[in-house]
Amino acid sequence: MWSKAEFFIYCVSYFKIKIKIMRAKEKANELANKFILKSVFDMTDEELKEQREQGKAFAIICVDEILNDNLNFDDSDRLNHKYWKEVKREIGLL
Repeated sequence: MWSKAEFFIYCVSYFKIKIKIMRAKEKANELANKFILKSVFDMTDEELKEQREQGKAFAIICVDEILNDNLNFDDSDRLNHKYWKEVKREIGLL
């Protein structure tokens, strides 16, 4: 059985990961939506599907540019780099 301290540390670690994933997912959704040109109410189902795929493709291009901007990153940039890799993964899951 866990002590109260061990359980607290586990909970804090779990929620930090959960919050970070939610943020990456929200950023992925935000980026992909920026490339949808028309209102969803003005499109047929086929146009909507096409716009969603195009939005995802453009969002991935943007994230790739961010990731490839500086390949020689130092320790302070590792978390930022990891975050954008997570965003790219979430875009693929949209």
